[in-house]
Amino acid sequence: MSDDRTPITGPIPVSVEVTPTAVVLDMAALRDLVVTDVIEALLDPSDTTLWDRLHELADTERAPQEGRLLTEELVADLGERSSSRVPLYGHRARELAERLLLLSGPRPVPAQREAGAA
Repeated sequence: MSDDRTPITGPIPVSVEVTPTAVVLDMAALRDLVVTDVIEALLDPSDTTLWDRLHELADTERAPQEGRLLTEELVADLGERSSSRVPLYGHRARELAERLLLLSGPRPVPAQREAGAA
């Protein structure tokens, strides 16, 4: 099994890691892009609506159900303004697919310990 953690390069690098039970895609660059998008949306001087709504959520006198609904609506609106796509150009998509195929293939499961063996 390959333990190559070299990221698939591109505008948004994707690192592939294997655990005993899964293949994990690390898209820290995408996370950083999304966080940046959210901060920019909140700090937009031409439209403070999202900032105002965020502060409205901080109102501790709000009923729990009402606060949950406002949170869900703000999450949806911020999500619409945030990056969610990872472009992989040329051979990068094939490189990611090949690495996922290699790492997600059958592999031995670590044996469980015998009872009483510690």
